[in-house]
Amino acid sequence: MTRQIELEIGGMTCAACANRIERKLNRIEGVTATVNYATEKARATVPAGLTAADLIAVVEKTGYTAAEPRAERAPEVPAADPLRTRLIVSAVLTVPVVLLAMVPAWQFDYWQWLSLTLAAPVVVYGGLPFHRSAAVNLRHGAATMDTLVSLGTLAAFLWSLWALFLGDAGMPGMTHPFALRAGGDGDAIYLEAAAGVTTFLLAGRYAEARAKRRAGDALRSLLELGARSVTLPDGREIPVDRLSVGDLFQVRPGEKVAADGEVVDGVSALDQSLITGESVPVEVTVGDPVTGGTVNAGGRLIVRATRVGADTQLAQMARLVEQAQDGKAAVQRLADRISGVFVPVVIALAAATLGYWLGAGHGTTAAFTAAVAVLIIACPCALGLATPTALLVGTGRGAQLGILIRGVEALESTRRVDTIVLDKTGTVTTGAMTVAEVVPESGHDAAELLRLAGAVEAASEHPLGRAIARAAAEQGPLPPVAGFKATAGVGVRGVVGDALVEISRGAGETAQTWVEVRVDGTLRGRLALTDPVRPTSAAAVAGLRALGLDPVLVTGDAAGVAERVAAEVGVTRVVAGVLPAGKVDVVQRLQAEGRSVAMVGDGVNDAAALAQADLGVAMGAGTDVAIEASDLTLMRDDLTAAVDAVRLARRTVQIIRGNLFWAFAYNVAALPLAAMGLLNPMIAGAAMALSSIFVVANSLRLRRFRPAAV
Repeated sequence: MTRQIELEIGGMTCAACANRIERKLNRIEGVTATVNYATEKARATVPAGLTAADLIAVVEKTGYTAAEPRAERAPEVPAADPLRTRLIVSAVLTVPVVLLAMVPAWQFDYWQWLSLTLAAPVVVYGGLPFHRSAAVNLRHGAATMDTLVSLGTLAAFLWSLWALFLGDAGMPGMTHPFALRAGGDGDAIYLEAAAGVTTFLLAGRYAEARAKRRAGDALRSLLELGARSVTLPDGREIPVDRLSVGDLFQVRPGEKVAADGEVVDGVSALDQSLITGESVPVEVTVGDPVTGGTVNAGGRLIVRATRVGADTQLAQMARLVEQAQDGKAAVQRLADRISGVFVPVVIALAAATLGYWLGAGHGTTAAFTAAVAVLIIACPCALGLATPTALLVGTGRGAQLGILIRGVEALESTRRVDTIVLDKTGTVTTGAMTVAEVVPESGHDAAELLRLAGAVEAASEHPLGRAIARAAAEQGPLPPVAGFKATAGVGVRGVVGDALVEISRGAGETAQTWVEVRVDGTLRGRLALTDPVRPTSAAAVAGLRALGLDPVLVTGDAAGVAERVAAEVGVTRVVAGVLPAGKVDVVQRLQAEGRSVAMVGDGVNDAAALAQADLGVAMGAGTDVAIEASDLTLMRDDLTAAVDAVRLARRTVQIIRGNLFWAFAYNVAALPLAAMGLLNPMIAGAAMALSSIFVVANSLRLRRFRPAAV
């Protein structure tokens, strides 16, 4: 038996760190782990007997910190102040060093010694995080991005010290021009490169940290939606974690609903926009379900808790979003493998560059400049951030719109699907049957017919039965029923007064669902029921077609009913009279035709088909088992949410691929330029920092995603 363990990881500075921790964890027998650099979390599937402490010990031996996440709390924003202070100090000291190096006219006597005085604190204090991390990794026989940065800046600084104290660079009147590329010979100092690279990389890391926090804002907002306290009916206020299933609590106007529950008293309107993305408040009254985290916009409610704590819909949403953010696309796994071996390769390339330039007789200064530029510009950070930052923003934005994405596999599936199977009841239609017509036999009363049928159906759980009972109850109290019996696929029966009342499905291929009512074996009349089509279903079907998806309507209803609904929403392919198990067969037949199939459903009888489909989409008002079997969950009872879900998923994959392309292209283009001596080390440092910022900024564009107008 296996279980999931989640850890918060500290001390990671690049994708190579995450890759290294992941490899160490996966070497433990029976453990399958993923480590996410962007979210700074590890998620592992472990066998029985293995504890979080065992995993923490492995992470700490690798040179990083780990801890179990604190339950029921939103992720804390990492403190950026120490990094900000380090950046400000370094920037103030670096600016005059760079200006003196770039403008020969400003190079007064002994200017180089002032540069040393200003640059030394930057390299030592400003670069301390890089040097510390490089030392830790060295003790464990590993190398990361920090190793490259530390090697490059220390090499430039130590070279400058040698030239100043042991060479001629410290003599009065010494000048040298600033160049964008390697070249020249003789004594030269690289204090501007050592200080400039350190400051650029600190700026890049600070900007990256801020952008990553912005990327996680949506999830933090989701986690913070829950109420911290709850008011009992007697007015006492208690912490929400003391609330139990079955307890009653009150929700006053303007307050959040503390837990999932059922209204037992009161009438109000609930603002569910932060849960479902739907801006219109929903009216609730006695018997209606309510969701924790929604806001009471009207009167006072008394609610009985049905789910509390980690079992609430809000908590489940947060878990789904977090799990999705830990995923990795197939192309990202390739990037991780590359970044894992990238640093040693770069160090070898820098050494080869130094040897080549020296051997070719270009001079020590030019050779050194080219080698340092190679060390500094080669950073795997952009590769490591490409997928997780886009996932972080995309899944968070989806949660704000009531769209829950289970993982990267679901995102990638949305690009391949070409056919979408729509369950009729509760998906295309409202799922709330209504009595449209009462047709008694000649000589009998319609009201009496409905009263008898409603009395028997009051004990039924079938949607048709509930609709009949509801319509009958609107006319007045229903008489008691004895000997109630329901036969699956046949109908119901019961004794009302002295009469045996039997209700069964009527024959016919009409646009409505008919049931027949018999009293003591004699046909007394028929009832017509209909399931209204959702107002937005036609627009949603048009939107799905625009995305290249061919819709197929599947239902257990008669062909006449199915054809009416299909014509109303614009679907041309209909499969009617399908039993619950038959929905799986429909999906399999389509797959056998070579189609990639998405399935949208909401009930228990849809779960198997959702699991069989290449992409399962569950309506959030459906059952837990349907949601568990799906890849995308729509919290809105609106098929247009499926259109938005596919659009958002495809857009997220597009951003991920764009990020990876530019991250690879940057390294492929930059390394040869540096090795050929075409980049000054300081320019290389700026380019490296900007590559990571670009990837994160590109991902943040997903925050501007807007639902399709209906």
